[in-house]
Amino acid sequence: MVEERIWTAALVVIGDEILSGRTQDKNVAQIAQWLNVQGIRLAEVRIVADRQEAIVEAVNALRVRNDYLFTTGGIGPTHDDITVDAIAAALGVGVVHHPGAVAVLERYYATRGGATEARLRMARVPEGAELIENRMSGAPGIRIGNLFIMAGVPHITAGMLDALTGTLEGGRPVVSGTIGSWAPESEIADLLAAAERAHEGVAIGSYPFFREGRTGANFVIRSPDADQVERCMAELAVALAAAGYPTVAGGI
Repeated sequence: MVEERIWTAALVVIGDEILSGRTQDKNVAQIAQWLNVQGIRLAEVRIVADRQEAIVEAVNALRVRNDYLFTTGGIGPTHDDITVDAIAAALGVGVVHHPGAVAVLERYYATRGGATEARLRMARVPEGAELIENRMSGAPGIRIGNLFIMAGVPHITAGMLDALTGTLEGGRPVVSGTIGSWAPESEIADLLAAAERAHEGVAIGSYPFFREGRTGANFVIRSPDADQVERCMAELAVALAAAGYPTVAGGI
């Protein structure tokens, strides 16, 4: 049997405001979900400060061991938006004003006070880059090689992802199913491991919780094969019930 190709992506979340706790990141979840539909697995995420050396190190480490690398944050008009410069440094290329981005920004700001020098900072790209359409706020995202440089504002990121839908090569979309049970993880760990081993290509995630004075967990079964997910869920539910832990479809 030929092993199925697994496509992976990494994400670098850039911003002091994320690390300080002032802003809660929402892009990890939405990018992971979007990638699943494209048949690409989000393999790793790194959060870095607005420091060029930190961005360069993260970008160079992650882009070589994944099929794709996404970054969010740091592409606005202010002095601390240094993502473009840092990525250009990581790739060993210069920074230029993309004529297409300049045209987009000039149109967008024609009735909003004009394309000032600060606003035109958002037209700067690593040399050789292409643009990712941004229908929300004018300033485009950037694509260069397997790197995708995107906004940090979640609804703008969502629009850029929409523009990329169907353009990346990937495998089969990952599907998932969930069951829950009032079962302590420590008592059913071996059962979960056995279920995963019995179903090739399936991954089982266990997510414990404490509610109503009791311990339980939700189990998320993931695979590119929908039939495998259904079979694994059914067999896991039977095994848990036999161990004295009935399950709830869809989770608790």
